[in-house]
Amino acid sequence: MKRKPTSPGEILNEEFLKPLEISPQKLAEHLGCDYKAINQIINGKTGVTPEIANKLAAFLKTTPDFWLNAQMDIDLYSKT
Repeated sequence: MKRKPTSPGEILNEEFLKPLEISPQKLAEHLGCDYKAINQIINGKTGVTPEIANKLAAFLKTTPDFWLNAQMDIDLYSKT
């Protein structure tokens, strides 16, 4: 059995927000989106949308594909 992939929210929190010392609320302000949306992604309650992926990529110097692929891995794992 394959292990569950790391969620984009966990990646966001552990690999970006904590090392950069940015709170989810500050990230939401920088992205121009609702804090609740960021918080729900971090907590795995909602997925990363293309719009959020573009915003995260621009702010964190990644690519939208990075975020969308992480989301796709979770989605596909959930369906098996």
